Amino acid sequence: IVILSGDHLYRMDYMKFVQRHRETNADITVAAIPCDEKRASDFGLMKIDKTGRINDFAEKPKGAALEEMKVDTTILGLTPGEASEKPYIASMGIYVFKKEVLIDLLNEKMPTANDFGSEIIPEAAEDMRVQAYLFNDYWEDIGTMKSFFEANLALAQHPPRFEFYDALNPIFTSPRFLPPAKVYNCQVSDAIISHGACLEDCEVDNAIIGLRSRVGKGVKIQDAMLMGADYYESEDVRQKLLECGEVPIGIGDNTVIQNAICDKNCRVGKNCVIVNQAGVEEANYEEDGIYIRSGIVTVLADATIPDGTVI
Repeated sequence: IVILSGDHLYRMDYMKFVQRHRETNADITVAAIPCDEKRASDFGLMKIDKTGRINDFAEKPKGAALEEMKVDTTILGLTPGEASEKPYIASMGIYVFKKEVLIDLLNEKMPTANDFGSEIIPEAAEDMRVQAYLFNDYWEDIGTMKSFFEANLALAQHPPRFEFYDALNPIFTSPRFLPPAKVYNCQVSDAIISHGACLEDCEVDNAIIGLRSRVGKGVKIQDAMLMGADYYESEDVRQKLLECGEVPIGIGDNTVIQNAICDKNCRVGKNCVIVNQAGVEEANYEEDGIYIRSGIVTVLADATIPDGTVI
């Protein structure tokens, strides 16, 4: 049985993972990524013996505790040069279990456990064969606002660290049968523009422009994500909203958005400045449709930001 996490970005052939599990006759196999000292303290680390069997765990260790978690990663297949640069292995939070082992752990040995990584796996390693499986490729945990934001923007870089456009191992989106994006007289660099988007006389740099996004004239978007919209508003509806002093879905004319995420179906008015001018790290203004995490401004889904707002 393969257990996967839903907040990671990577490409793995799971059959190779399962095959290694079978070859070692493991009760549990844990996918592990090698890492250097700079990143190691951000993850749950593991130690292994000469056969790759896991015999110790440490959750985000620092200092001397981090030093204790160094391992010889050539055991898992790294070259001596790579092993010297990456002497730690971090759990990726994905596992292969023998079916009977998983049932026994959940029903008999640990019926009250709630977490694989911090409870079930360390406990099982004490008397079961728990093996590490090396994954030496791109992998990113996108479970925080900052990591989610940075990983998405990295997709627009050239060349990107992670590539969706792999002819041998493609990753597809769900078919939505939308028209292609329309880009009128815009300056665009290092960006991904999704289906159904409409941009006019604007500047876009290092950004993700989501499905059905509407970006008005004179808008400047830099280091930002627009999540797009779940539906279109007709031109008649948009015009009536503007005539009534209201804000249609999308980004209004002459607005500046930087270091920000605009969630689905949000309405950002004209002449707004959303750049976190004060450099605030954490803040909650949910009643106004905004919060800030790790310095990144997020306009909430379905929120309305009035004309002229400055953040």
